[in-house]
Amino acid sequence: MGFYLLAGRVRTYAPRGQTPVLRVPLSREHLTMMGGLTAQGQLLLQVRTRAWTGAGVVQFLRYLRRRLPGKLLIIWDGIPIHRDHAVQAFVAEEGPDRLWVEQLPGYAPDLNPIEGIWHYLKQVELANLGCHDHTELRQQLYLAVARLRRKPAVIHGCIRQCGY
Repeated sequence: MGFYLLAGRVRTYAPRGQTPVLRVPLSREHLTMMGGLTAQGQLLLQVRTRAWTGAGVVQFLRYLRRRLPGKLLIIWDGIPIHRDHAVQAFVAEEGPDRLWVEQLPGYAPDLNPIEGIWHYLKQVELANLGCHDHTELRQQLYLAVARLRRKPAVIHGCIRQCGY
């Protein structure tokens, strides 16, 4: 998921007739994030300044494997990077005893719990936030994730919303 330097506009409260103005540089620069959820509500994330590649996805899967003991069930969407040769080779190498992958339909954000996390981060935690550079955005993103991790009801709600 991409988080841009530009503010994501959402409703705000301001005195009538005093429209809030956010001043940030016009840019399409962003950070990309990959994340995972556990049934216990644990949120695991990695952030990059560049687009994810197959090698990056493999690195994230290795990160999950180090952090979570036992067999992993990976449920992911139909984004083409998940079908990359490096990713498929890693999944085959791990085998079904360690890593089980379930593919969601092509476009089904309502079945993907991490989409609820992205929505919450953008629309609640980072609402109307404009940053001047990657460093500031990364810092604000980490603070937002830390706040979210202290709200297990929100994380479990994203999982329940999808029917898992």
